[in-house]
Amino acid sequence: MILIADSGSTKTDWCYGSDIHQYKLIQTEGINPVHQSEETIRKIITNGLIPQLPVSGRCTAIYFYGAGCLPTKTTGMIHLLEEYFPYANVYVESDLLGAARALCKNQPGIACILGTGSNSCLFDGKRITHNISPLGYILGDEGSGAYLGKRFIGDCLKGQLPEVLKDGLLEELKMTPSDIIDRVYRQPQANKFLASITPYIYNHKDMKPVHDFLTDCFKEFFRRNVLLYPKRLPVSFVGSIAWNFKEEIMEVAHDYNLQMGLFIKSPIDELARYHYLND
Repeated sequence: MILIADSGSTKTDWCYGSDIHQYKLIQTEGINPVHQSEETIRKIITNGLIPQLPVSGRCTAIYFYGAGCLPTKTTGMIHLLEEYFPYANVYVESDLLGAARALCKNQPGIACILGTGSNSCLFDGKRITHNISPLGYILGDEGSGAYLGKRFIGDCLKGQLPEVLKDGLLEELKMTPSDIIDRVYRQPQANKFLASITPYIYNHKDMKPVHDFLTDCFKEFFRRNVLLYPKRLPVSFVGSIAWNFKEEIMEVAHDYNLQMGLFIKSPIDELARYHYLND
């Protein structure tokens, strides 16, 4: 049995099975070794993952791709998983490598993540050869849910978008401008709050001011990230923002004369395909 995980701070998608035709998907809480203690991660594995796995069937390999799986955290995650699966070869990698393998398989390409945050890399078919640092939602993360939310709220409150959009947003949130300032600057996880604005943006994306706003945001993503890579290769995307705003992203990519690859909402099925067909 092979166990594969795609993990973020909110949720972890797992799949287990023996081949591409016989695997099952399950889900647990998110695992992020940067933000969670070893004890917390143990509880998620013990109470969330193990009860959902079949009693029979020895796990021979684990491929764990996760946010927060930095080089300094990799060894600890490997040892932790080895305790639960002593007969498995355990591999822990970044969510960006997971995205690249899901999107590009064994071919060169540019792989991009557009979710709550954003990231991108140049992939040679085996490894990441170049990565423009995303810098997080304050300094970067262009094109992400947090970035769209930050700019949209700012444009609404500064009168850069029609009054009807501002009024509708405040009604949707049940908040005043002062409440929003307090939520962003004085409470935790401002990035998730800002990203939560994106359904409102999506529901109004056919309005010309919102369409123009979106294309401008995605131009920033391409200009400050993708166009900086030294090679012009097919550009592929994974993540909820990429999936929901595919048309706007493709429009901007066409303006930059870029070749587009895949758009997928979640990488887990493509990661299953990658590993079950290559192992």
